[in-house]
Amino acid sequence: MLHFDSAWRYAFPGAMPDDIVDAVFSQVISHIPAHGSRQDVYELFKRRFAVSCGEPFTRSSNESWAASDLFAHMRPAAQNAALFAEALYDALQDFRGQYPRVGLPPWPYVNEALAPSGYVIDPPKLIVGPVEAPVPVPANVPSLDAQANDRIQRSLAESERLLNTGKYRLAVQEILWLLETVSTAFEGSEHEEGTVTGIYVNRIIGDLKRFNRGRVLSEVISWMEKVHAYRSSPSGGGVRHGAVLSDSYELTEGEARLFCDLPRSYLSYLLHEHQRLGLR
Repeated sequence: MLHFDSAWRYAFPGAMPDDIVDAVFSQVISHIPAHGSRQDVYELFKRRFAVSCGEPFTRSSNESWAASDLFAHMRPAAQNAALFAEALYDALQDFRGQYPRVGLPPWPYVNEALAPSGYVIDPPKLIVGPVEAPVPVPANVPSLDAQANDRIQRSLAESERLLNTGKYRLAVQEILWLLETVSTAFEGSEHEEGTVTGIYVNRIIGDLKRFNRGRVLSEVISWMEKVHAYRSSPSGGGVRHGAVLSDSYELTEGEARLFCDLPRSYLSYLLHEHQRLGLR
């Protein structure tokens, strides 16, 4: 049984969207290894979803009908998203008890199907509600071409997907890669104190910092360097250049959100500066 506000068992917190129900069936349940009979796997999940929506459980005549009947129970169970997630969780625990040597799919994998709805299983808790909104980054920067804008948005979306499915280190890696990539858009930019001549990230941001002393851009570059250096160091964040193997630990959700939101705020500022400076 998942832990969540007991009131949600009576006052529905909302329905699970149809596309999430489809994803749970196709990406999670259908990929669980069948030990002997795929129908037995479907029946195990069907029992939990039937109970969740108050419908009677009976064994299907064959595997095909078991899959169809399971899906028929999942749809009404989805009217209460919290109970739907609990049925999925309980069925996975049943599977682990019945087939201890097979192993459950990891929760980040399960949450890849659930997370877009804002419901995430964090055993033994259910996190219910919209996923925390990230720091906004401009969706379109006129000074960049369509391909560059698309690349930025795809990378932002990938980082957020990784963050919402518990892959915290990969989420931070992705956003740091994007920050480095956007920094290269300032190559060749002209400033009062000189022109950026570097072609690598460290040289480019070094020039930006040096040519804008006393201005906000220089200060922002300093903050970026500090965060970037800490997340890169094996004895610090251990995200980019590996970690100290004997003394490494996984990022918490709060730490990962912080180290994704900080680069997002820098990205937003840099993109505005790129447009303000009239760069191409």
